[in-house]
Amino acid sequence: MKIRTKIIFLFAGLTLSVVLVMSFFVYYLANQYSFEDFYKRLEIRAYITAKGSLPYFEGDAAIYNEIRDKHLERLPAEQEFLLKVDTLTRKVEKDLRLNLPQAFYNQAISQGKVTYRQGDRFFEGILYRSKQGNYLVIISAENQYSKEYLAELQRILIISSLIAVFAIVTTGQFFSQYILRPIRRMMLQVKNISSRNLHMRLETPDSRDELNELASTFNNMLDRLETAFETQNNFVSNASHELSTPLTAIIGEAELSLARERSVESYQTAIRTILFQAERLEHITRSMLQLAQTGFDGKKQEWCLVRTDELLFTVKNIVDKINPGNQVEIDYSLFPEEEEKLSVQGNFQLLELALTNIVINAIKYSNNQPVMLALAATYTRNIIIVKDKGIGIPQEDLPYIFSPFFRASNTANFKGYGIGLPLAMNIVRMHKGEIIVNSSLTEGTEIRVELPS
Repeated sequence: MKIRTKIIFLFAGLTLSVVLVMSFFVYYLANQYSFEDFYKRLEIRAYITAKGSLPYFEGDAAIYNEIRDKHLERLPAEQEFLLKVDTLTRKVEKDLRLNLPQAFYNQAISQGKVTYRQGDRFFEGILYRSKQGNYLVIISAENQYSKEYLAELQRILIISSLIAVFAIVTTGQFFSQYILRPIRRMMLQVKNISSRNLHMRLETPDSRDELNELASTFNNMLDRLETAFETQNNFVSNASHELSTPLTAIIGEAELSLARERSVESYQTAIRTILFQAERLEHITRSMLQLAQTGFDGKKQEWCLVRTDELLFTVKNIVDKINPGNQVEIDYSLFPEEEEKLSVQGNFQLLELALTNIVINAIKYSNNQPVMLALAATYTRNIIIVKDKGIGIPQEDLPYIFSPFFRASNTANFKGYGIGLPLAMNIVRMHKGEIIVNSSLTEGTEIRVELPS
């Protein structure tokens, strides 16, 4: 069932329920009022009958009888009874035509007034004291007025409910169309977005409501998709170029060696060239595999508590083994005194790989000049600083240093493939951290890796 239909049914159901409950209360209250009104009519007639039949003065009887005959409409099946009440015993002389319970008479004597109902016939009794004695005056009639009134009220309520149903369904349909109109517009816009036009975005309404948040969420998702799509395209394009270069060299050298007979030295030279290019190809392939593996969201990696000071010492040992003559020094001046600050959640091996790549880059691009490693920490973040005095990075190249296979314009004299920093960035992002680079040309580079504690 579509949301629009659900909204119509829900809106109609709730509103109609309120209408039906209100109609029930109106009918119930009108019914009660009609009974009270009819009893009041019987009571008036009972008093007038008593005044006319048992007057204090003879002249009063004619006046009350005239009022009753001319001004009071006779009720359907109206009957009048005057029953003598014994003053001493307070017993009532009953009329055989009346089939009333004893409680009716007892309440009339004790309270002076009583009402009773038998089906559609209503009774009103009053205790009247006159010169002739005490009498119980009883007036009864059938409540045809209430029947007709309630029947008409019921008819009106049914017609009103049917009109309300039509109005509610129509209003609900309009209401659902109005509410879902922006969503339908978003659906049409989303359907028109494909891999060829990922630059398109949804229109965000001016109102600060859930629809605005939904459109903004979609646009943020499209931003990420566009970035990922462009990154993938660039990665494939650059990877194809980087892989084709050593492959072309290997194939060319092999074909040249097989073209004619050569000396042993020539074959050895060709094999060394092929071996060099094969090693280069193997290094590129391994780096690409590592880069691809860090594209996971971290859920498949083993996560544990990592001591950042131990991580720094481990990276220093690895760098010493790779490049024994390095001048990497650890600066202890920023180390926090509280050991509990030196811990982050993460994967030790991945963080080790990221920092090792950053430090090796610092050594390489500074021509093995001194490189400083420092560690600072707060209760919310651990900050690892790698600072060198190398060639620096041109300002125009800084936005692209984390793109796979990108190399700065001043690195032509240094061997590399442009994978170290993108690999480190992927790993740091997996740990919900960030890398901040500050660099000045010919003066050196400072890289800050910030990890949440």
